[in-house]
Amino acid sequence: MTTTPDELVRLAKEARGHAYVPYSGFSVGAALLCRDGKIYQGCNIENAAFGPTICAERTAFFKAVYDGEREFEAIAVVGGRAGEEITGLFPPCGVCRQVMREFCDLDFKLYLGREDNRWEERTLGELLPMSFSPADMR
Repeated sequence: MTTTPDELVRLAKEARGHAYVPYSGFSVGAALLCRDGKIYQGCNIENAAFGPTICAERTAFFKAVYDGEREFEAIAVVGGRAGEEITGLFPPCGVCRQVMREFCDLDFKLYLGREDNRWEERTLGELLPMSFSPADMR
């Protein structure tokens, strides 16, 4: 069975419901599709010290990497004010984009959820031009 972008966005919305955001009130959910078909969900988790806060995208990636996954197909990301419907496009922050680049090629797909169950597709290369990758460390 192939996971569709619509299903991945639905799972990101589900993950968003688990966010812990007492400071910003901004909840984000992510659903990461591995090449083998497994899906890892993540949400943002805030901390009073702010520095230890982690984004939804990194939560999903770190869970997958912990389980031994290293090959990824796509990620869906949704965000917005906690308890409210999605009202716009919320792409990953720069740190999350760099984590994605650690494990993904520039053609890695991102499905960015919008209002009214719509989404937009981007590639990591579009969101992180002139990136620094593991290949640059050789």
